[in-house]
Amino acid sequence: MDKRGFTVFISLVVALGGFLLGFDSAVISGATPFYRETFGLSSGSVLIGFSVSSLILGAIMGNIIAGKLADRFGRRKILKFTAVIFMTSALFSAMSFNVTSFIIARVIGGLGVGMAILIAPMYIAEIAPRNLRGTLVTFNQLNIVLGISVAYFSNLYFQQTIDDPDFKWRIMLGVEAVPAFMYLMLLFFVPRSPRWLLQKGLDEEAHGVLVKIHGPEQSLVEYDEIKKSLTEETVKERARWADVFSKRMKTVLIVGFGIAFFQQITGINAIFYYAPMIFEMAGGGKDAAFLQAAILGVTNVVMTVVAMFLIDRLGRKPLLYAGATGICISLAIVGLSFENAQYTIDQRSMDNLIEEVQQMGVAPHHIENIMQLNQLKDNAFGSEVAFFSLIRQTVGLDTYNSFKEIILKHSISVNTFWILIGLIMFVASFAISMGPVMWALLSEIFPNKLRGLAISIMGFWNSIVSFSVATVFPVQLEYMGSSSTYLIYSFFGLLTLLFVWRYVPETKGRSLEELEAELIKQ
Repeated sequence: MDKRGFTVFISLVVALGGFLLGFDSAVISGATPFYRETFGLSSGSVLIGFSVSSLILGAIMGNIIAGKLADRFGRRKILKFTAVIFMTSALFSAMSFNVTSFIIARVIGGLGVGMAILIAPMYIAEIAPRNLRGTLVTFNQLNIVLGISVAYFSNLYFQQTIDDPDFKWRIMLGVEAVPAFMYLMLLFFVPRSPRWLLQKGLDEEAHGVLVKIHGPEQSLVEYDEIKKSLTEETVKERARWADVFSKRMKTVLIVGFGIAFFQQITGINAIFYYAPMIFEMAGGGKDAAFLQAAILGVTNVVMTVVAMFLIDRLGRKPLLYAGATGICISLAIVGLSFENAQYTIDQRSMDNLIEEVQQMGVAPHHIENIMQLNQLKDNAFGSEVAFFSLIRQTVGLDTYNSFKEIILKHSISVNTFWILIGLIMFVASFAISMGPVMWALLSEIFPNKLRGLAISIMGFWNSIVSFSVATVFPVQLEYMGSSSTYLIYSFFGLLTLLFVWRYVPETKGRSLEELEAELIKQ
């Protein structure tokens, strides 16, 4: 294998950490409707939201410890540790016996997510030749969206091939142990980071790795540059929190905190984490909902690739303008579609509903409770919240929690085409703008001395917003209704557009020194 092939190979292996990260984040979307039944969680329960968002909680902790662990034990060793964490989380999630053990398993998986998202690109950046660095680092981001997409297709497969609801969600989550084990095995063929080796005084091994990557002559140049850089770092003053939050940083802090907030507040992770549930709310049934979620995953991959080609050609602001506009319009389409929905139980829908429930072989008391819906026959409801409130009172909480989606499928009249188009447009708008552009902007607007600390702070804030949105989303749907929920997110899309217009600078084609001179007040 030549030096270029070797570098690409180890970059692809390490980037599998991004694949596991994306898979772990999205696979929960298919499992939620089924483990909710196993654990007896009420529809709209905060515990549903927390069981989903607990991954983000673990990721926040993983972010905090990743850097220090990577510096102490090495990038490769910690990547192996993340592979073990992903395996452990997958198996423990699949074997959980109550919601508490399930949440603990998901938090453990989040630790792996938090470490992988930082250490995988760090390792790739440290081993990649400068002419390939940008391309190789994007392998990780591309693998994240591929992982999300594969998770949706994996969920679709198990939804269609496994009948037992309890086993269905367990296999959906447990299957991640297979690629995690493969990742662990492949990491044994990956060398340790030459930069870390030189930090630890292992000069001979570091030089050997550099020769494999750069060849005999260029390896000496790279060796000297890393040595010089490490020497400069030892005498350089460390970044302090007080420096990041000083008055001179006001402009970049507004941009940083603002873009990190708006990236998540428009609900992207709520869509990814709950996609099948959202499509079921449109009355399509489980198989159709899982297929439509897979379409969102493919859209995310395609538009992320498009963004990678456009970000340096068109610039950051044009992509943000297009993305924010698309987010606002697409979520308005979804919200207004649900606003115009009608909920009616007639004789035909009752017959179909009873037939489907009987085929499931459920307990007789559930069928008796569902029969009580005859009281509501031929009444049309325009309010989703009012309709389900009455359903809950009529059939009882237990039956409502178990059969809400089935009752909905046989009672809702809504334009499912526009809901699907709106959500595809939303994911496409996000993937081409806020998804990749935020991280590019954050790496450009902060001065070199403070960049690492500042990006960590912004990443922490971004995760807190994401955790909050994912936690409250099921509660929003239950007590505010689908229409209000998506229209609120649409409004945040409009605020994103105004924020970008007012505060975000164009950084395309400008040096970091130029940006620092303009944005940092002396």
